[in-house]
Amino acid sequence: MGKVAIENIEIGMVLAGDVQDRSGRMLLGAGAELTQKHLVIFRTWGVLEADIAGQGSNDPADQIPVDVDPLELAAAEQALAPLFRHTNRAHPAIIELMRLSALRKVQHATV
Repeated sequence: MGKVAIENIEIGMVLAGDVQDRSGRMLLGAGAELTQKHLVIFRTWGVLEADIAGQGSNDPADQIPVDVDPLELAAAEQALAPLFRHTNRAHPAIIELMRLSALRKVQHATV
């Protein structure tokens, strides 16, 4: 099992864990096979990722959307580094915030 970004989830994948909205309300239980309707509901309620069965890696590099160049992502992280200079860069929340910020920077630069 592993977390997969909503934009990388495909119809037919099976949930390994419950999906909850931002307030903690359960939207869909573990073991459910995903349909297009489920993906629409997840996006509507602000779900960013889901725990998918058969996805064995929690490595952030595996969560990069296919349309994002890893080199551009690394450059974006370097550009954002000064903004995070007063934080504990080893903390998991900061690592994830940095990853999401860089991903957003790359995706909005190509629009």
